[in-house]
Amino acid sequence: MRMNELGKSGIRVSAVGTGTWAMGGDFFGQIDDEQCVDAIAASLDAGVNLVDTAPVYGNGYSETLVGKALKGRRQQAVLCTKCGLTAPGRNLTRKAIFMEVDQSLRRLQTDYIDLYQMHWPDPNTPVEESMQAMLDLKAAGKIRAIGVSNFDEELISRCMAVGQLDTLQPQYSLLERGVEKSILPFCRKNGIGILSYGSLGAGMLTGKFREPPKEEGTDKRAGFYPFLREPLFSQALRLVEVLEQIAREHDKPTAHVAINWVSQQPGMSTALVGCKNPRQAVQNAQAGEWELSQEELDRIGQALKEIYGE
Repeated sequence: MRMNELGKSGIRVSAVGTGTWAMGGDFFGQIDDEQCVDAIAASLDAGVNLVDTAPVYGNGYSETLVGKALKGRRQQAVLCTKCGLTAPGRNLTRKAIFMEVDQSLRRLQTDYIDLYQMHWPDPNTPVEESMQAMLDLKAAGKIRAIGVSNFDEELISRCMAVGQLDTLQPQYSLLERGVEKSILPFCRKNGIGILSYGSLGAGMLTGKFREPPKEEGTDKRAGFYPFLREPLFSQALRLVEVLEQIAREHDKPTAHVAINWVSQQPGMSTALVGCKNPRQAVQNAQAGEWELSQEELDRIGQALKEIYGE
């Protein structure tokens, strides 16, 4: 498994991380609790050391499953969770952050969190107040490193003015590249590590979809990701065909090509990839055992230009 630094935190993490949004059971379809717990264990066995979750994933359900999976194996994992986003809305006040961290610690069955992240900006709370609360949690030993998710450069700069910010977690994949224009260069310049979510484009980049999926039951992806609907779906499918060709040349899953493209971008710490069973977890982890060549990266870049004009 390729390993990287997590920003300036001093923590080393696997190039592929396990994301557990799907384990909340309320967005990516039905789950089997035992399979989810086994998936996390399988990812650790396969060399992944970073596990990312959040309270809003299934209203605490994902965190609970992560806690069960890490029981007896806590020291093997870089455990990441978040605060500030709940079913009622966004709240990054000092009081809310202090309340949430204790709730997460209980669900996760641990006394510290390796990376604690502000999930979404709270427009009603000065980010300086939120950042100071995070620094105080770090001083108290409840968290080891501080991150943000879905923040822009202005908010990141304001956090940095208060204290050390270690990471940013944005949506980033071959199908969602908006952060490349300015946020990623900014983070690289300032030593902020990047954890990408949506690295497989909600499954689109695995090659599993040949026609636009429908929103059914607890699987709400089709309504959330624009590239799962026309006219973007057909463009995405053309890109997937390029990834499939490269994958065949390596006798590897198509998902590996998409994961490695993200993980090999400058400044990346971890490409987060979701799973709901051990087979998926092991397959994802194995992407971290090889890399795309520069020629292959160039082929993908050329395909992006031809398909998207950029």
